[in-house]
Amino acid sequence: MPELVLKGLSGLPEILQDVDLIELLVDALRRTQVTLQAGDIIVLAQKIVSKAEGRAVRLADVQPSARAHELARECAKDPRLVELILRESREVLRVKPGIIIVEHRLGFVMANAGIDQSNVPGDDVALLLPHDPDASARALRTALCARSGVAVGVLIIDSFGRAWRHGVTGIAIGVAGVPALIDQRGARDREGRVLKVTQVAAADELAAAASLVMGQADEGVPAVLARGFPYTLTSGTQRESAIADVIRPKAEDLFR
Repeated sequence: MPELVLKGLSGLPEILQDVDLIELLVDALRRTQVTLQAGDIIVLAQKIVSKAEGRAVRLADVQPSARAHELARECAKDPRLVELILRESREVLRVKPGIIIVEHRLGFVMANAGIDQSNVPGDDVALLLPHDPDASARALRTALCARSGVAVGVLIIDSFGRAWRHGVTGIAIGVAGVPALIDQRGARDREGRVLKVTQVAAADELAAAASLVMGQADEGVPAVLARGFPYTLTSGTQRESAIADVIRPKAEDLFR
């Protein structure tokens, strides 16, 4: 019977810029008495990756533009925070009190460019997404595979809102070794019918599951070990998966 096991890796300290995340993860695995196995996936909250990469910005150092001041009046946000949102975005799509929906420079359609101030030390500090989450995931995967001697995957996730539904859920923003999208078109269902449109957002499904373990407030579990992922991890002999695989092109977006 298929089984997916998720185990939170707690006890990580507050992450500082340039800290060795791999060393901290190895220590957490040791404390949890877990030995990595081939096919395991380490799921990481975006915040700890961003903190380690120095993506925290002091608002006191931000000079808002005229456009930032204009949008800040519309959405009732700090103009300095709006300036950071603009810098991280390709396009502003919607503005309402309390929120700005943008197309992020990475292609994500999201609120406030993913910039967050929760669980970030300091009253005047905002945290940006990693500059290149796929590259971050690949670097971490390479180091973990070297340390463990087995092929594992790495997933970097964040919390996203969703059109038509309230609440947030975990979404993958960076992948390494983990297939972002499983294309099942051409396969058959149990009745023998050929599947014509079915593509599985496998990385997002795992991100949502791991997010349940991480929590959204003060739980302090920014890393999760996933064992039993039902799809084969990618290897050096295959095209490396990328988070861009799940981003719908603008030409196919019926709502823009």
